[in-house]
Amino acid sequence: MLSTEVLAVFLPLLGFVLAGALGRRLGAHGAEYLTTALMLTAAALSISLFGTYALDGQHTTITLMSWMSVGPLSVDWALRFDALTAVMLVVVNGVSAMVHLYSIGYMHHDPHRPRFFAYLSLFTFAMLMLVTADNLIQLFFGWEGVGLASYLLINFWYKKPSANAASMKAFLVNRVGDFGFALGIMGIYFAFGTVSFDGIFNQLGIETSFKLFGWTLDAVTLSCLLLFMGAMGKSAQLGLHTWLPDAMEGPTPVSALIHAATMVTAGVFMLCRLSPLFETVPEVLAVVTILGALTAFVAATIGLTQFDIKRVIAYSTMSQLGYMFFAVGVGAYGAAMFHLMTHAFFKALLFLGAGSVIHALSDEQDLRNMGGLWKKIPVTWALMWIGSLALAGVPLFAGYYSKDIILESAWASHSAAGQFAWYMGIAAAFMTAFYSWRLLLMAFHGQPRASAEVMSHVHESPFVMLLPLLVLAVGALGSGAYAYDWFVGEGRFEFWRTTLAVGEHDVIHAAHDVTGWVKHMPTLMGVSGIFLAFIAYLWVPKLPGALVRMFPSLHALFYRKWLFDELYNALCIRPALCLGRVFWQSGDVRLIDGLGPNKFAEATKNAADELHAAQSGYVYHYAFVVVFGLAALLIWLTW
Repeated sequence: MLSTEVLAVFLPLLGFVLAGALGRRLGAHGAEYLTTALMLTAAALSISLFGTYALDGQHTTITLMSWMSVGPLSVDWALRFDALTAVMLVVVNGVSAMVHLYSIGYMHHDPHRPRFFAYLSLFTFAMLMLVTADNLIQLFFGWEGVGLASYLLINFWYKKPSANAASMKAFLVNRVGDFGFALGIMGIYFAFGTVSFDGIFNQLGIETSFKLFGWTLDAVTLSCLLLFMGAMGKSAQLGLHTWLPDAMEGPTPVSALIHAATMVTAGVFMLCRLSPLFETVPEVLAVVTILGALTAFVAATIGLTQFDIKRVIAYSTMSQLGYMFFAVGVGAYGAAMFHLMTHAFFKALLFLGAGSVIHALSDEQDLRNMGGLWKKIPVTWALMWIGSLALAGVPLFAGYYSKDIILESAWASHSAAGQFAWYMGIAAAFMTAFYSWRLLLMAFHGQPRASAEVMSHVHESPFVMLLPLLVLAVGALGSGAYAYDWFVGEGRFEFWRTTLAVGEHDVIHAAHDVTGWVKHMPTLMGVSGIFLAFIAYLWVPKLPGALVRMFPSLHALFYRKWLFDELYNALCIRPALCLGRVFWQSGDVRLIDGLGPNKFAEATKNAADELHAAQSGYVYHYAFVVVFGLAALLIWLTW
């Protein structure tokens, strides 16, 4: 009989197989209802497992089979269950179930729903493989699986050139990070002789080095940097982040799943899973802290200027991931996971709420063509207010508890990197509140900017779309206060036990004792950002235009996303295209086609043309050739 653990992991795979293989027989309704029912069942089982492995503190490993054995390397396919896995199961299966349910209404008119729901279930299963992995090879399997599934979902509307470009961009940028991740796994095996998590953790402290171009390098430090490179790609950290906003080309439920529960959270999870290893390399943690802080700040500045409703929320995701990363960097692993969980609720709420707005406006996504919607779609309006209050860190909402403890931990770390992260995080908190209310006020308040015809068709979303929003709103409201003690309160030691590492001093404990102004600064920045948004987009609507005219260069820098795309285009894409043209013209056309197979083909064709003239069709011509050939043969033999 299959256990609860196995069912919670493999029910999404069953949904993928049934919807993918039997989609035509099941029909669109059959496929969407079946996959959604399986996901709801998996979510319910995950809540049960949360009680067992997180609240009761149990942990176990279920070995499914021996996977590979090559020389000294032996890898089992095993499912690891502990508090960290239990948290991720609730997040992944819970949010995915809501996305499946929401998609029944959102994708109602799409003729390819069986394929869409099959891809959603595959995406979920790949993420579950990642979070239940007991070794680095199995984690890499899930890591690549979410990359494949994201490519399929971003490119779901494959007839759109923009969707093709976005999916390819996401795939290629992540290959850069994954190349580093694969090298990091090899380095860990070189250093420890194993890829099993327990095997690695039991050998911490050993020193392994090698020489490269005359330099002596520590194997563990270099391997952790390479593993972090993989996390940068999956979790869209600065430098490997350019794929994230373009991923909005996929259907809105895909955006919610990518940004809230699956792909982008993989990097944070991996760093927390390997936290005992990363604790031994403080230099790498300093790099994680600084890059996470820069990501939070830069993404927030870009979010200030965007007009696509989904892209604003996408850059918000990137910024919030920066918070999680610098929480990891200062050693506040519990705070990072706490924010990952609360963020999953309110970010899925915001994305699905944005989808409800797009649905109401007949696929309009530009905030400049919205306004005055709150009376037309009041339920969506109220729920998006809840999500935005949580994102801005307003007291009593989920983000207030998780984001504040991250900032307090950064300050309490008493490191230069931690102090830098605190200042960047405070600035990002102000901008986050501002662009969140900029979105709300431009979309729902003021005078309608859409045409009268469009406004006449605006309507509230069906209940099947609103129900997931209501469930997620409950999480955005209550998960912070409810789960605070488990993740970062006094009960965290019993909750995490040996799952997460604690440094030389418990930075979260120190965070509770920081001075009052440090504690209150995030809330002050959030309230100030909201107040400024009301001034700029409701009370003094000419102010944004005036600021743009005052600071045109700064606005252009933020609007053009700090020119990262242009930089990569100049440094990578154009040289690659030029090199490709050189190889094509000189190598393929001139060398291969000129001297290689094409020349032989041409010579063969010419010879065939010559011989063709001998095929006259007259029998006496052929008889003469036969006699002549026989005579020549006899003369040669006689000679």
